[in-house]
Amino acid sequence: MTLPLILASSSPFRRMLMENAGLHFQPVAANIDERAIEAPLEKNGASPDAVALVLAKAKAKEVSDRFPNSLIIGSDQTMSLGNQVFHKPKSMADAENHLKTLSGKTHRLNSAMSLARNGDIIWEHVSHANLTMRSLSSDFIHRHLNRVGEKALSSVGAYQLEGEGIQLFSKIDGDYFTIIGLPMLPLLEKLRELGTIDG
Repeated sequence: MTLPLILASSSPFRRMLMENAGLHFQPVAANIDERAIEAPLEKNGASPDAVALVLAKAKAKEVSDRFPNSLIIGSDQTMSLGNQVFHKPKSMADAENHLKTLSGKTHRLNSAMSLARNGDIIWEHVSHANLTMRSLSSDFIHRHLNRVGEKALSSVGAYQLEGEGIQLFSKIDGDYFTIIGLPMLPLLEKLRELGTIDG
């Protein structure tokens, strides 16, 4: 018998990707303290990949403990410039500093996924997207943030690629699903391998 599929996320964007792919699943938010899990990892110099993967596994395992007879998808994403991991800006001044730091550089989105069954992690994966931001003047950053307003505070990089944020970039290497935070192609391949979806 095929196990029910659960997405351990409350993200409307990840849910949309699953729905658009024709998957039958239930969204269940994971009850974890992400910052409490991240803090010691970052203090000990964990890589951005490792941080994303630990969080993805923690989400999958927490929901799996509550729904043992289901297949749980956990996912998380970090944004990094070298080994520096970014967090959502807390203010418009923070957002401005983010964009000034990223200006003219290539940063990386690290999208991790894991599958859990009966409380055990049975699969994990990390995909990357590299985003190169144009060199932005301070005046342009100020005008841009004035236009987009507090939407800039809703994403780690202080930009929305689906909106005016696309104007900040000169090059993007990576697929749409990785950028959103749920790499669908490796996930679908694994679900077919497990017999969860039609192969």
